[in-house]
Amino acid sequence: MSDARSKVALVTGASAGIGRETAIEMARDGYSIIVADILVDEGKDTVRRIESAGGKAVFVRTDVSVESDVRASVQAAVSEFGGLDAAVNNAGLEQSGCPVTEVTQELCDRILGINVRGVLMGMKHQIPAMRARGGGAIVNLSSIAGQLGFPGASVYVASKHAVIGLTRTAALECAPLGIRVNAVCPGAIQTDMIDRFAGHDSAAKSALIAHHPLGRIGTVSEVASAIRWLCSTGSAFVTGQCVTVDGGYTAQ
Repeated sequence: MSDARSKVALVTGASAGIGRETAIEMARDGYSIIVADILVDEGKDTVRRIESAGGKAVFVRTDVSVESDVRASVQAAVSEFGGLDAAVNNAGLEQSGCPVTEVTQELCDRILGINVRGVLMGMKHQIPAMRARGGGAIVNLSSIAGQLGFPGASVYVASKHAVIGLTRTAALECAPLGIRVNAVCPGAIQTDMIDRFAGHDSAAKSALIAHHPLGRIGTVSEVASAIRWLCSTGSAFVTGQCVTVDGGYTAQ
């Protein structure tokens, strides 16, 4: 993946988990990174980790549900590093233990605002910046919840299905521009989010692990590797696709 030298990437939700690991690993590949997140201290820590390894990164406080914040993160890529070549729309909010009949408007608006509007507004502003560079790659984080149903997580499931639809539509619109758009659909990955999803219940987490044929949940590095590949020239003929990283969960 040495083709990334001198390129610029923007990663949302880069303060922890998959986003942080992706930002760090893409920096190792030579990308200058815009670390975009609403969590200031954690985001700045991601920057420190990148810089301590010899990379370049800038933190931009970004609430992806607010279009002006999203626009500012892209503008930072241009002003700080000269442009934008790759974007990873990773910021997301989970949901569990809430049947359809108990979903509130506030919960619906919050999850869809981050998981769907955040991706849509991200691409809205990322695409022109990439077009100015002659092309690029966008990776949106969906989930196996974008391919299956999960009781108690109706809004989250709807949001991740929507991400796949947005990805496929943007891929078709952007193909003539030399911009590829793909999604990654992780299964259960060892992050704080999966612990919250399981309600910090060890039995619930064990049951979730048991549904993965490989007998374990994934690591953030394994998902980051798929994202890095989709941003590289190694995937130059791949667009509009959903790469599932789930230990066999959806093969059943």
